[in-house]
Amino acid sequence: MAELLDDLRAETASLETLLDGLRPPDWEQLTPAEGWAVRDQVSHLAWFDDAACTAATDPAAFQALLADLFDTGTSVDDLAVRERGRSPAELRAWFGTSRERLIGTLAPIEPRRRLPWYGVEMSATSFVTARLMETWAHGQDIADATGATREPTDRLRHVARIGFMALPYSFTVRGLPVPERPVRAELALPGGGEWTAGPPDAADVVRGPMLDFCLAVTQRIHVTDTALRITGETAQAWMRIAQAFAGPPGRGRDPQSG
Repeated sequence: MAELLDDLRAETASLETLLDGLRPPDWEQLTPAEGWAVRDQVSHLAWFDDAACTAATDPAAFQALLADLFDTGTSVDDLAVRERGRSPAELRAWFGTSRERLIGTLAPIEPRRRLPWYGVEMSATSFVTARLMETWAHGQDIADATGATREPTDRLRHVARIGFMALPYSFTVRGLPVPERPVRAELALPGGGEWTAGPPDAADVVRGPMLDFCLAVTQRIHVTDTALRITGETAQAWMRIAQAFAGPPGRGRDPQSG
């Protein structure tokens, strides 16, 4: 848990450095997420950090919040629109405050404690991992929109882990049966070395750069635009719909090659 929180702090600092280098007009720059500007990416992170604090401190209040969203049919797009009256300075301050409060809230929690979230319940460690994954993925959208270059780090192992663990969810959220055949991942870490998951003797394997795998499972790139080598029908079916984040099926990105 301490290692996870340290990596979440580092990923947060990386994003904040990016945000602090933006000019006010940059916050209105459209990102690859359809209809979302940089400002919407930041308000999304801040809003869900606040929701995560509620989930950790008052599960009943979180369930009431969740029920209200479902009852009113409120989408993440609706939430983004609600916050478009905030200035860039207000958004930056909101994100900084909400993230600091979230880390302070999660730090003393027992790692195996189950916390409610959108459609799933997660251990505290998976909860922290999910916030790190969201920070990195939405940071990628901001970097793509503003032309910033981000060097991948070994913090991506957390994104890869939650993406791999979400294999069953990627199918069930689409109403599809979960395949019985196991899948293995063999991914090259940005800093060198290899990260693996799944049975060593699995016939279905995803191999390649960890960065490409993380971009694919967070739906920041179409799998055909990666350098991943995918063996086996189950692995191929999964990577076409892989989804590391909670919520309804993501649309994903259109292929850019071929």
